[in-house]
Amino acid sequence: MNVAADLAGISQAALWGFAAIFLRVGALVTLLPGFGERTVPARIRLTIAIAFAAIVAPAIGPVAPPGDVLGFARFAGAEVVVGLALGMGLRLFVLALQTAGTIAAQSTSLAQILGGAAIEPIPAMGYLLALGGITLAVILGLHVRAAELLILSYALFPPGGWPDPVALATWGIGRTAHAFGLAFSLAAPFVIASLLYNLALGAINRAMPQLMVAFVGAPAITLGGLVLLALVTPALLTLWAEGLAQFAADPLAPPP
Repeated sequence: MNVAADLAGISQAALWGFAAIFLRVGALVTLLPGFGERTVPARIRLTIAIAFAAIVAPAIGPVAPPGDVLGFARFAGAEVVVGLALGMGLRLFVLALQTAGTIAAQSTSLAQILGGAAIEPIPAMGYLLALGGITLAVILGLHVRAAELLILSYALFPPGGWPDPVALATWGIGRTAHAFGLAFSLAAPFVIASLLYNLALGAINRAMPQLMVAFVGAPAITLGGLVLLALVTPALLTLWAEGLAQFAADPLAPPP
């Protein structure tokens, strides 16, 4: 009887430890690029979250259970908040690519081509950049980075510990500002090309008012935008992947 009771106690402790880790892991996987996309079926995402929890659990060790229901609610809330915050930090990199694609598409008159290809109403250029970035991140070991980030998060935020609200808000504002800055930096070649195109078009229009410059310029800016996309996309995605890796290695570091 004692052996059975001991085994039951060990099983309950192991089950609680896994469930406690799953709270944070599940929240992060919900927003994890590639694995947490809305196009991925819910059952697949649940399986991915369980797999990540099984990877992270041996590195964390036992987690002390709360003493009452209120303590459990406080513990669960803290774990979910930490997981969502880290997941949002990763998701902002995808939003940066989508925003960069939107800026680039608006600058090169490509905003309406295949605009409904994604779930979100974004131009095709933003969809292509986001899909390429996620694919590159997965190829470079996004799952390994995510597991390392989860293990590191327990050193930064102990199980059940609430992050400081002021520090969390400041961190979130900084990461959001960095995402928009990164988006504009990635779209800068297209903005510069659009500026030069419009300046040239204005000069031609002034020199030859009788020429319908719009009929000549529209195909030129469209073709130029596609050519520029093919030329600069490898460099843009490389820069983006480096930023994602830096965040996964140290999520609390101030944005560059």
